Amino acid sequence: MMMKYWQALQPQQKGALPFDPWLLLAAVSLVLTGFVMITSASMDVAAERFGGAFFFSIRHGVFIVIGLVLALVVSRIPLAFWHRMGPVLLLIALLLLVLVLVPGVGREVNGSRRWIGLGPINLQASEVAKFFMVLYLSGYLVRRLSEVRTSWTGVAKPALPLGILVFLLIMEPDYGAAVVLMGTVMGMIFLGGMRFVQFLMVTLGAGALIGVLAIAQPYRLERLKSFQDPWSDPFGAGYQLSQAQIAFGRGDWFGTGLGSSVQKLFYLPEAHTDFVFSVVAEEFGLMGALLVIGLYMLLVTRVFLIGRQAEKQKEFFMAYAAYGFGFIFAGQALINIGVNVGALPTKGLTLPLLSYGGSSLLVCCAMIAIVQRIDFELKTRRLAAAPRTSRRRRARTDAQVTESVA
Repeated sequence: MMMKYWQALQPQQKGALPFDPWLLLAAVSLVLTGFVMITSASMDVAAERFGGAFFFSIRHGVFIVIGLVLALVVSRIPLAFWHRMGPVLLLIALLLLVLVLVPGVGREVNGSRRWIGLGPINLQASEVAKFFMVLYLSGYLVRRLSEVRTSWTGVAKPALPLGILVFLLIMEPDYGAAVVLMGTVMGMIFLGGMRFVQFLMVTLGAGALIGVLAIAQPYRLERLKSFQDPWSDPFGAGYQLSQAQIAFGRGDWFGTGLGSSVQKLFYLPEAHTDFVFSVVAEEFGLMGALLVIGLYMLLVTRVFLIGRQAEKQKEFFMAYAAYGFGFIFAGQALINIGVNVGALPTKGLTLPLLSYGGSSLLVCCAMIAIVQRIDFELKTRRLAAAPRTSRRRRARTDAQVTESVA
């Protein structure tokens, strides 16, 4: 089907493609960079713990293949399907977050119960919940757009499912995912037309809630203290941040070279997951770190531009879905990189498309596929509208000629 439209696009829109090439370039570059860096960062740990240096890289490679297949499948699903399924997807998200808290179903790792065991793999419920919440809210904003733009009622209604999801995330606990989800929902509602005064009040309320949650647990308060000065306790609460800063310092401008990181040798905890960006900075230096940041900027920019084009074409569900996915990519990348450079307290959020983590990678691939599907459907709609526009223009021209002759 996509090939048929591609062939139809060529003679009428020179150079047109059934996908966004810049978005695809950014996504593929990040995935391939992630595979190389996960291999580099995990070899010694994998050899020590699992008896094989390529344990993590092989698993991640398998998830990349699964993610590619998933992206191809999702890219063939019309956006109308996701629009209709919004409420069902929200219920599935709630069910997954409840199941992850059930003993014997949810798996606990490092003190957090965030995963549902599915044989040899673990499904991180929060990743799926963020994905489904964006699709549900996109449909809600289409149905209640005038209400959102004119009253508090339209703004307050999404707060109920959001509050339930956030509560369940805090129970895991997954504070980082809760912050990203709240920011994404607020951003989508704001772009939907919420009045600025309403947005300001909601932002202040959400900020106060985040602050309370940040200090509600002793370990979070300890992280805040250590984040302000990790070197005051470099072998205790500030260990992760101090080791990450050492990695950045060793990387200098151009890095120590691929595979030459010292911090990944059991100094930097979770070097192939939460702190893989520090290994990038150590092995490729400031230039390599800036290149990765540039790829994220390109990816997020293209996602938002596709959303903006959907809004111009009055395809509001597509627009809000693209905006929501853009907020997730931007929020998670900003928080993860901020943690690595010491600008934010330590949080267990993956770097989208780059960190090790099957659930995150699969969900990110699905989000990219949906955005590419949005771009494809927008192009086909413009193509379908082009002949009608041309006929109207010819009719007006003929009428003008007839009138001038008369």
